[in-house]
Amino acid sequence: MKAFRSDLAAVSALSDVSLDIGHNEMVAVIGPNGAGKTALLNCISGFYKPQSGDIFYEGTRITRMRPDKLAKLGIARTFQNIELYTGLSTQDNIMASRHVLMKQNFVTGALYLGWAQKEEIQHRRIVEEIIDFLEIAPIRKKIVGLLPYGLRKKGLSWQGRWLWEPKVLLLDEPMAGMNLEEKEDIARFIIDVFEGQGSTYADTPVLRDGIRSIVLVEHDMGS
Repeated sequence: MKAFRSDLAAVSALSDVSLDIGHNEMVAVIGPNGAGKTALLNCISGFYKPQSGDIFYEGTRITRMRPDKLAKLGIARTFQNIELYTGLSTQDNIMASRHVLMKQNFVTGALYLGWAQKEEIQHRRIVEEIIDFLEIAPIRKKIVGLLPYGLRKKGLSWQGRWLWEPKVLLLDEPMAGMNLEEKEDIARFIIDVFEGQGSTYADTPVLRDGIRSIVLVEHDMGS
């Protein structure tokens, strides 16, 4: 696979890259800033279109597929920057990440009757289990924009992409800008999400079963 930076077409961001991600596998992509790690994730997740080569997912060619289509197939990714609804609470931010799994439409959601009400109650129950898993109960009602950077990064910035139960999770430097203690917490959460929690969270598939294909990008070898 080859891809090029749009601003400097003569500079190759990725050249002759070959990567195979299997089930029950966590793959680390390690390198210095500017090595093309994020470009690789952008190609896999559909944000970049490689100029040559192909990307396959479960036997299906996805090289030029849109990011939203890839998300529905089960490929999720995080970004280095914190992407949150800063005017909403922690609880509502986590709830918003479940929208991909919700079947209600605009009308039934607005009326909040029948199946729409039942579905939201179900998802809110799952959100509470996720809050318990992330150990962020004390900030569940607090406005995200008022939280310190470490809490936003550790507790919220990367969870939105795995809460809707993807099959493949692409993590782009999830520990960037964090201190040692915060990095240790994130590393533990990633391992726990990969392995699954079994009967501890029996009613929450993403916590119960885990995400068994993870690609982790990092340049800090100490992480």
